[in-house]
Amino acid sequence: MKTNVEKLSDTRVKLNVSVPFDELGPEIDQAYKAISQQVNIPGFRRGKAPRQLIDARFGRGPILEQVVNDMLPTRYETALAENDINPLGQPEIDITKIEDNDVVEFTAEVDVRPEITVPDFSKIDVTVPELKVDDEAVDAELDTLRERFGELKDTKRKLKTNDFAIIDLEATVDGEKLDDASAEGLTYRVGADDLLDGLDKALRGLKSGEEGEFTSKIQYGDHKGEEANVKVTVKQTKERKLPELDDEFAQMASEFDTVDELRNSTREQVEENAKAQQAADIRDEVLKAALSQVEFALPESIVDEQVHNQLHQLLGQMAHDENALAQMLEAQGTTREEFDKQSREQAEESVRTQLFLDAVAEEEKPEVSQQELTDHILFTAQSYGMDPNQFVAQLQQSGQIANLFSDVRRGKALAAAISRTSVKDEAGNKVDPNEYFGEIEEEDEAESED
Repeated sequence: MKTNVEKLSDTRVKLNVSVPFDELGPEIDQAYKAISQQVNIPGFRRGKAPRQLIDARFGRGPILEQVVNDMLPTRYETALAENDINPLGQPEIDITKIEDNDVVEFTAEVDVRPEITVPDFSKIDVTVPELKVDDEAVDAELDTLRERFGELKDTKRKLKTNDFAIIDLEATVDGEKLDDASAEGLTYRVGADDLLDGLDKALRGLKSGEEGEFTSKIQYGDHKGEEANVKVTVKQTKERKLPELDDEFAQMASEFDTVDELRNSTREQVEENAKAQQAADIRDEVLKAALSQVEFALPESIVDEQVHNQLHQLLGQMAHDENALAQMLEAQGTTREEFDKQSREQAEESVRTQLFLDAVAEEEKPEVSQQELTDHILFTAQSYGMDPNQFVAQLQQSGQIANLFSDVRRGKALAAAISRTSVKDEAGNKVDPNEYFGEIEEEDEAESED
């Protein structure tokens, strides 16, 4: 077999492959065997008819077609290996020549990874927000917990921020009532829901039974962009009464006996959350800094595929109803053109990041254990709310386990690279990235010692 490679662009190549017939013996034998099993020829048992009789009865066309179909996958893979090509996506294959008893020639165009020069991560410096765990943050978390156990009580006073109101809304444009911008018996939290521009201001200071009026721009529907007059009627006012933060509350809302124990546990949780956020900030800033130092072309077909998959997934949630998508976009105040543009930009950023992380992984060469892959699969299944066994079966059926393996490998490679960067917070304090990203290496060393 002979091959040569044409570079069509930085991200696409064309393989020209020539396979002589004397290398196709196994495929030819298999083709005759398969066809003889499928046809009835008088005087011969099924599968026993001689080749000459098959050729005379059916011609060489079906044989050659079968041979080409059988040889393409293996010869394509061989051509990739011989030329050290790592393909992205599926190839476009074209049979260019079939000379019986002589040669089969075909071409295969396929996207490939662009050349990416990974920057020196030890020279990357980033700044991230300061890690703060103060009493105010702990109190806020405790107040959130108290709200879960709070009760709504009727009030007779004027409404203020965070109060609840049961309201009727009537929106009109030039005297015409807008049904899609009107409502009855709506429960609304003042200052929290952002339902209509001007509603919060109109509600503050009203009591039960009182009315207010304001103007607001309509965001969707036939009157999109027009100013509407909105009348709001307060039917009821309520406030959330929070339980006292004492030992009794601690016993009711947690496994702790005292409020001090609850506060200490909450502080630890707030600190863990803050550290997780700082780790995410470090990762994002380092990745952004590294990507800013490299330029490479993106394979258009891969970007197109990602755009298509995103749209297909979104439409799948809407029973593939294009009208429903149009209505959703209108409600969000955007157009299909803006949506498509944003989708392509997001796809380009995703493909760019993935290709870069693959290049980092090629340099770092991290090992991925079976346990790490299993943990990642379990975590992903949990994030989708799926049974792990069902999720694994779905992955196997769709051939996606290799993608999750690549995700783990990229993550480990980036973690190893980040551990060599210099990080400080906005207050000028040095942050050791190994506190967040050095654990993988330490675990690997511990496993090797065992």
